Amino acid sequence: MRDEQYRFLTLRQLPARLTAEQVGWVVNCQLHDVPILVSANLLKPLGNPPQNGIKFFATREVLELSRDEKWLHRATAAITRYWQEQNQRKRTEQRHEPARLAA
Repeated sequence: MRDEQYRFLTLRQLPARLTAEQVGWVVNCQLHDVPILVSANLLKPLGNPPQNGIKFFATREVLELSRDEKWLHRATAAITRYWQEQNQRKRTEQRHEPARLAA
């Protein structure tokens, strides 16, 4: 655990809004997994941020979700399914690439 992450998780009171990185720390997933949870409608950012903008999440909601075993199961399944599909897509693309000629 990084020092910054440890200091954040041991605060007496978390801030009202969390960044995607902080959400990852709370629910124990990677930063790049948070957009997967958003696109699977398992996390909802505050307000109406632009697609490429910084997203904030309500701390209270994230903490409640992190205690919900059913939500954790759905979140884990969504992340796993996403990466399985990405890996399958890579394998399919590699199989269909024309053979490269050695120079």
